[in-house]
Amino acid sequence: MSTVLSATEIMRRSLVTLSPSDDVHTSISRLLRDNISGAPVVDEDGRYLGVFSEKCSINALTEVIQSAREVGLHVVRVREFMTCDLVTLSQSMCVFDAIDHLLSRRISGAPVIDDEGRYAGIFSEKTAMRVLASALHDQLPGTNVGAYMNLDRNRIIDENDMLLEVAQKFQETPYRRLPVLYGDKLAGQVSRRDVLKAEHRLASEVHARAMQSPLAHLRAAATPRFVSEYMDCAALTASPTTDLLGITQMFLNSPYRRLPIVDNGKLLGQVSRRDLLNAAAGIMKPKKPRGRAETLYLSQLSAAAPPSLS
Repeated sequence: MSTVLSATEIMRRSLVTLSPSDDVHTSISRLLRDNISGAPVVDEDGRYLGVFSEKCSINALTEVIQSAREVGLHVVRVREFMTCDLVTLSQSMCVFDAIDHLLSRRISGAPVIDDEGRYAGIFSEKTAMRVLASALHDQLPGTNVGAYMNLDRNRIIDENDMLLEVAQKFQETPYRRLPVLYGDKLAGQVSRRDVLKAEHRLASEVHARAMQSPLAHLRAAATPRFVSEYMDCAALTASPTTDLLGITQMFLNSPYRRLPIVDNGKLLGQVSRRDLLNAAAGIMKPKKPRGRAETLYLSQLSAAAPPSLS
């Protein structure tokens, strides 16, 4: 298998970027509007400074969300914002077909269930990176999803968990999605994006009420914050000449989903896990019959969202 592709050949050059002086709330709105999980931060001369990600965003909103109860807002639980319409994979599906499904549906991972609908694990971009690394190193033939899925049961959450509890779990782990189970059956899923949307809506209401509060500490929670206070300045970067295998190893050994491509301090572009998988998919996939992914439709637990989520 060829590994001659470099960052320059697969990177995206047209990027959403942020300034360190941008308002945090407005920047989060932009991430959500543009449906992206993070953006590089650059100065006015195009010099790379760091990354403002979903994880940074959740961290920035924590203090504001903690004030929700004090200003009389409903405290949100998992069942009110989890996603129930899910793409699922089977354990027997070919990993290369599973990667195709992630790419074609533009999702970064999916739950894996057995024939009886029992939750088995997660197959994500990160686990797909392991497939890619094995293929690059060992010319791996096709194998199934069950051999690569993430089996960690500590990522499972309950429908009654609070928004802040789930946000904290995302802050403390590299996970981007947490399954919700009823017994051993998959009931739904909460992603970082789900949490960020719920927190952003709630934070907007907190800001509005806190500004009218006579309590100084509540008004302080509504004080404007800047991207520079929360951006990740230690995020990994790669050079334009870093090759496919080098980029794969960087993704495998870190929690990051994107690598800014930097040369002499200037941001040239960005390579995401999706970009890497797209570039490698045609090279590493063996010719064999396709498997199928299924969409699992699950009923919502509540008929309507609370006022803070409407």
